[in-house]
Amino acid sequence: MHHLDTLLTTEAIRDRVAELGATIASDYEGRHPCIVALLNGALIFTADLVRHLPLSTTIEFIKVASYEGTESTGEPRCLYFPETSLAGRDVLIVDDILDTGHTLSHIKGLLLARNPESVRTCVFLDKPSRRVTDFEADYVGFEIEDAFVVGYGMDYNEQYRNLPYVAIIRT
Repeated sequence: MHHLDTLLTTEAIRDRVAELGATIASDYEGRHPCIVALLNGALIFTADLVRHLPLSTTIEFIKVASYEGTESTGEPRCLYFPETSLAGRDVLIVDDILDTGHTLSHIKGLLLARNPESVRTCVFLDKPSRRVTDFEADYVGFEIEDAFVVGYGMDYNEQYRNLPYVAIIRT
């Protein structure tokens, strides 16, 4: 068993996701964005976020592998990519964490190749101290220091995704 130190409470997460939803809803008012969630980590965040979007949306998923244990591989691999046409659509990529920037930069490039009207990104957590690219998210839930975190969809070797809060894991 690992030691977990709570970083973000369930209440803090709930309040911030509602704020993000209100901002995104305002920015996309009158439009019908396609939400593209990165599996598996962003599943819970995406589900909570879209409940705060009083918009007509569609939801797609991309499955990417970019971590081994607690370290980013630096080389994202797409395991599943949707076939849906994105030409002329507004796309909002939703991810659990922006770390090095490799994954989101790669995915955004793949989606831009499908000729959308726009592509923006929303991340639950941002670790700017780990960035090795110049990628920045359009919407950020929380900025955190460099620590390996679990809960609220994020895992350590597929454990802890179901925690309703975010914790720093001590391995």
